[in-house]
Amino acid sequence: MYERILVPTDGSDHALRAAKHGRYLADAFDATVHVLAVIDVQQAAGPFSAGGVDKAFIDRLEAEADATVEAVVDTQDGSASVQTAVRKGEPAEEILAYADDHDVDLLAMGTHGRSGLRRLVAGSVTERVVRLAEVPVLTVRSLDRSRVADGYDDVLVPTDGSEPAAAAVDHALEIAAHTGARVHAVYVADAADRAERAADASGNEPDTTPDSRGAAAARALAEQARARGVDALTTVLEGAPAAALLDYADEHDIDLVVMGTRGRAGLSRLVLGSTTGRVLRGAEMPVVSVNARQE
Repeated sequence: MYERILVPTDGSDHALRAAKHGRYLADAFDATVHVLAVIDVQQAAGPFSAGGVDKAFIDRLEAEADATVEAVVDTQDGSASVQTAVRKGEPAEEILAYADDHDVDLLAMGTHGRSGLRRLVAGSVTERVVRLAEVPVLTVRSLDRSRVADGYDDVLVPTDGSEPAAAAVDHALEIAAHTGARVHAVYVADAADRAERAADASGNEPDTTPDSRGAAAARALAEQARARGVDALTTVLEGAPAAALLDYADEHDIDLVVMGTRGRAGLSRLVLGSTTGRVLRGAEMPVVSVNARQE
């Protein structure tokens, strides 16, 4: 599934942590790692760019970009095939263009998360890439819980039977199969939605169809996993979906979350507070976002 993994880097600890996850998955899938740094000359020069930028300034930026790329290459430990590149331009556009030009199958990027994701939501590089990428994007922060350590033992796959959730299933199962991880198929019955449906029933039986469909989707996902030789658990929770998923991830030492999003306009909803957005914002472990329109 993954033959080429792109690791964009800006030299931050978060990007270096993402590179380690990229290397781990490259080893698991025998993939090539592409390390990319993008020089945003206009942003770097700031208000002085209007009058042009001299060659010495460009040379310094290029040297810094080369060093940033080499720092990531050093994290690869020679265990994966690595290609490097430095481009000039608007970072998100160049990352997406490089991914398209080189038929990249997965991106691994650092993000600041929490307050950082609020910036991400407002239009940062990572947000634009997650929203517009034609392939899944792994986002990770440099935290104790996000260390690769001995690899992935437990992968959380939230599902509710929807199209975005279904889009993530194959990716989650392939990752689990290649890493020997156990899949946690989890559906969260939204207590607020259930109460609203009950109120709308006006004395009739509450509409429980969404809950039934979600629980059935979790069971079906677990069955798919077992059919591929992957160990799987099925869990149905109740509560606010994002909070319940984050609590579950903490309690079960989840190493990776794989979940779907609608992307583009869908991510506009995501950033305003959807389940996927809240999980991305709050998860201390890496999250792979799979855009439903990719599938």
